[in-house]
Amino acid sequence: MDPSDTFLLLQSPYLDPTFIFSALGMLLLLIVSALISGSEVAFFSLKPAELEEIRMAQDSGSERIIQLLEIPDRRTGSSNLLATILVINNFVNIIIILLSTSVVTTIFPKGSVNPILEVVIHIAAVTFLIVLFGEVIPKVYATNYGLSLAKIMSAPIQISQKIFWVFWKPLVSMGRVIDDRFNKGGSSSIDINTLSHALELTDSDDRSEEEKKILEGIVAFGSKDVKQIMTSRMDVACFDIELSYPELRKKILELGFSRIPVFRGTIDEVAGILYIKDLLPHLKTENFDWTDLIRPPFFVPENKKIDDLLREFQSRKNHMAIVVDEYGGTSGLITLEDVIEEIVGDITDEFDDDELQYSRIDDRNFIFEGKTALIDIYRILDIDGENFEQEKGESDTLAGFIIEQAGKIPLKGERIHFEQFTFTVEAADKRKVKRVKVSIEALEED
Repeated sequence: MDPSDTFLLLQSPYLDPTFIFSALGMLLLLIVSALISGSEVAFFSLKPAELEEIRMAQDSGSERIIQLLEIPDRRTGSSNLLATILVINNFVNIIIILLSTSVVTTIFPKGSVNPILEVVIHIAAVTFLIVLFGEVIPKVYATNYGLSLAKIMSAPIQISQKIFWVFWKPLVSMGRVIDDRFNKGGSSSIDINTLSHALELTDSDDRSEEEKKILEGIVAFGSKDVKQIMTSRMDVACFDIELSYPELRKKILELGFSRIPVFRGTIDEVAGILYIKDLLPHLKTENFDWTDLIRPPFFVPENKKIDDLLREFQSRKNHMAIVVDEYGGTSGLITLEDVIEEIVGDITDEFDDDELQYSRIDDRNFIFEGKTALIDIYRILDIDGENFEQEKGESDTLAGFIIEQAGKIPLKGERIHFEQFTFTVEAADKRKVKRVKVSIEALEED
């Protein structure tokens, strides 16, 4: 090689110690950023089974993971671990940006390109490197190999916690002050969409269908009101207070319920609730005034949320409530069992009628009773029912929804169209819709 060429090579800006130091520093810090970003996902996405496995293990890596995860502030829930990770990650990214300035200046000397283009190249290149190699790839990896990465990074993060305490402790303290100022009630408000999104993110093949249904029931629990799940007044079994004791015993045996409302005159005048267990001491008595055993009724409005009703059932040690409308008339009846079924699904006993309230003709055609609740329609048709909820008005049953859409009580044979659904009235009279055929039109994506 010509000595002049060797001299020019040695004078190359790419062999400048500053450039080499900056380039190697960026590469090393990108690796550190990737490990730290992956650690955030690895630590906070550990499944209950993996945490139990870690607790049972005796190795030092597992012990460090437990120590790091169990440091969160008890008052605010803010995590010292998370604060440490955020401080280190941002600190590393800032240094990468500073070093990139030197690298870009060496590759594109001043005056060689348009200044605006130089800024764009600088921002785009650094952003691409940090996002792709420092965020996306490590977090995808940590999602699949979280436990292994958490064990590897537990020691470095534990050391970093001690080194960077000056930075993360003020962050935790600021979080506590903000929480105390804006969350004086001591509870956080999370909407249904956030909970649903969290449920989707944590979904896995290990979770059974029953577990999924229970979790979905919990998410939607607070959004339902009493009117949606109550037994309509038309289906409530009740006794007239003027009924004789022999007739009462006969009807009790026919119904098989443990608690039955008692009305005076009409069902709108509920006098109380008869507990069948209170009649046990009088089984051999031929006649007595059974009305003395009636207990005071518990009334709730139609729009009461079922999560609030559950708390009232617990505090009052009650299992049944009479649902009243805005005029004080009886709308229906709701029990503790009805509320719990919204979480765990249908609960049946030896007295429940197993006869289905609908018939499946095929995958796209169903026959429903008009009194079927809309929430049951959603469950059977496997739809979210959001569009129905927006258009249902004050109705909570299929018949009510059809009347709302038609603007009248439709006659037998009439059809009502709603989006991809066609409702055909199979049976009706002048007062109500009794039976409906629901047909689902095929969509292109199906």
